[in-house]
This record gives sequence, C-alpha cells and structure tokens, in this order.
Amino acid sequence: MRDRPDISRRLRYGALLLSCTAFSIVAGCGEPADPQSASGSRAGPTHEDLGLSDTQWARVEAMALVPELPFDPTNRHEPDQAAVEFGHRLFFESGLSGSGTVSCATCHDPARAFTDGLPVALGAGTNRRNTPTVLNVAHQRWLTWDGRADSLWSQALEPMENLVEMAGDRVQILRTIAESPELLEGYRATFGPLPELDGLPAHARPRLDGGTDDWSRAWDEIDPGRREAITAAFVNLGKALGAYQRRLVSVDSAFDRFVADVSRGVPHDRDSFGEAALRGLELFTGDAGCWECHAGPMMTTGAFHDIGVPPVAGGMPTDAGRYDGAKVVRNDPFNAAGSWSDRSDGVEARLVRSLVNSPDNWGRFRTPSLREVARTAPYMHEGRFKTLAEVVRFYSTLEGAVRLDHHQEMVLSPLDLSEEDQAALVAFLETLDGRLLEPDLAADPR
Repeated sequence: MRDRPDISRRLRYGALLLSCTAFSIVAGCGEPADPQSASGSRAGPTHEDLGLSDTQWARVEAMALVPELPFDPTNRHEPDQAAVEFGHRLFFESGLSGSGTVSCATCHDPARAFTDGLPVALGAGTNRRNTPTVLNVAHQRWLTWDGRADSLWSQALEPMENLVEMAGDRVQILRTIAESPELLEGYRATFGPLPELDGLPAHARPRLDGGTDDWSRAWDEIDPGRREAITAAFVNLGKALGAYQRRLVSVDSAFDRFVADVSRGVPHDRDSFGEAALRGLELFTGDAGCWECHAGPMMTTGAFHDIGVPPVAGGMPTDAGRYDGAKVVRNDPFNAAGSWSDRSDGVEARLVRSLVNSPDNWGRFRTPSLREVARTAPYMHEGRFKTLAEVVRFYSTLEGAVRLDHHQEMVLSPLDLSEEDQAALVAFLETLDGRLLEPDLAADPR
C-alpha cells in the first residue's frame, strides 16, 4: 500500500488556510486583494507550501494553460458565423434521421454535458459504445473512441447514415433541408443553392459496411454527376456541424481558478478547491502517475491504450478498437487527405496518409479528456463504471483486468491507494467541471 498523506503536510496546509482566512478578512469582504504586501511577500501560499514540487507544478500549469481554439484548414467554413448558426440548427434537427426522431442532441444532450448518461448510445438502434462528450472536441486530433475520424466535419457525417445512430440517407437528408424554409435559408447563407433533387429516389446512399441494400442500389442508379452534387451538399452539412461543435468550449473550472490564484500569489477559494482536491492533485501529478496519459490542457495525450477494462458481457474483449478505427480513417473518402477536404495537402492530410496500423492497436481506445469528467458518467468505452469512484478503484486494484498489452504491462500497475486517497482523487476530478463559454450554443435554436 502507498503511504497515507503526510500528517505534517496536513498541519502545514491547515495553518496556511488559517492565515489565508485572516488575510481575506483584513483585505476586505470578497474584494480582490493585492497579492503582494508592502514588504513584497506573497499573500497566498506557493505551490511548494501546498506540497507540490516544481516538477508537479509544471505539470499542473500545463494542464491549466488551455490554448486558443485551433482552426481546421480542411474546413474553410469553420470561422464563418453563418456556418456556426446553421450547424447549431442542424445539431438539434431530428429530420436528419431516417425515422425523424433522432438528432445529434439525442445522444449529445447539452443538459448532460453533451452526453446521454447511458452505458452505450441509443439512437435508431443500440450502439456498442458509450457516447463521448463533444465539449472541447476541437482540441482532439482523432475523434471517437477508436479514432475513426480525423476532423469534426467528417465525424459529423458518419452518424447520419449509420444504421444504429441516425439511420438516414443523404438524399432524404437534403430533402429535409429543402422542405424547411429555416434550414434552406441557413444552407444558402453559407453554401449557396442546394442541388436539384427532382427525379431522385426517395432514399439513396452509398453502400455501408453491411453490404448492398435497396438504398445503395438506388444510389448506384443515379447519374454520377448528380451523385457528386448530392455528396458535395452532404459534406457541407458536416462542415456546418463541425463549425458549430468547434465552438463548444468549457472554461472556468475550479481547478483553473485554483491554478490562477496560486500563480498570482493570492489565496485560493477553499470551498471550490479544498484539502481533499489538493491531495488528489498531488497524487494525480505525482505518485499515482495519472498525468502520464492525462497530460496537457485537455488532460489527455490523445493516445490509444488498452487498460484491461473487463468487457461488460464477460469473457475476453471482442471490440478491436483502434485497430479497426485506423483502417476506417485511412479509407474514409471524407478524411483530411480526401477530395472533399479544403486542404488535402496540409499537415492533417499528411498525418492520415502516414498513419501506420499495427496488431498492437487491437483493443486500444482513445484516452478521453478529463475536463467535465464528473458530468459525463458512465465511464469507459462500454460505460462499464457508473461513478468516478468505481473508475479510481479499478486503477487502484486492477481487479478483473484482462488482456493488458505490452505498453500497459510496463506503465500500468495497481496503485494500491487507500480509501482516503481514492476519495481525494475523485475530489480533484470533480473540480474539472466548468461552464460553457457560449451558453446560447447549448439551447435548441428552434
């Protein structure tokens, strides 16, 4: 078992809390105080006073320094406010589904931090994986659990025709746009006129992995030039959705405020970031080693790992994860290197062209961001764990873990955390929830 928290460290921290409280009273009721006294001393504790080494503090600062929102050159419409507004409308539009009852927001519910609270997604059918949040996705290099998409716009296209997600088809989807004055106006404001739809079959799309069906046969019978125009308009919908989702950014977590206060030399808010959270941060950036995979401003390296989570159905894993996902993204006509990309010769295109797959990728899944993690239960790719406490307990014991690959055999071992330390890690993780930078984007615009 790992050592329990150092009692002397706790006493020192307690003394600091008392001194900070006294300072706050002297400084004034809730008013920002000058972090430096007349003698030049700090008003609040340093990171060393709080039990964090210089190395740990460097990791902490890297986690709090969220970069500017990146721009995806493969989608030239990302900065266009008209595209954002149109994508916002599309996100809540159930008419994009085959049944007319499923929208993107069905599984990515803003009230649940853009997840659905279910172990696995439930749309037109039952998916086999948990719904990841789309908050802060603009900072992710590969998307979905297996990295099967390399851009927000390409990822947005696949669910619309996926049989267990929205089960629509691109011809019917474009008719939905054409028949709605609001949607048609939104499309025209960004992309110009829709292609002519008269004379097309009721439903048509390219064949899916399941093989040929009536809809794919109908697609094959459409003139190639018209197929090209239909697909171009379909891609535009994905690019509008990508422009909208790029703006779904969370900010101002208790953790971010804590780091800002300590860096400025002022007392931090102990109600939102207390001793348990501090102990959890100390473990996270130190002995527990969480930072090795959950580093940086999104608290993820974005890498793919097999951590041995036992399958919900029991037995050995059957989901190939990144091994299949890498093949999908390489062959996706909508990837960054494809003809529908607005920058098929850029860095993003080179990354997907040079992507090397390996049998070692079998069963690996993308390391999720920990921002907003307390609001996105259940956890892991099958929604195996209902609470953060269960997740931390698994890492502490690795009880029931199966098929650890060579990478995890080197870096992943039971943490043997005390119950108190497990609770401290959960307390820290709960400080990573923030607020939506643009709250209006969470509302149904209809």
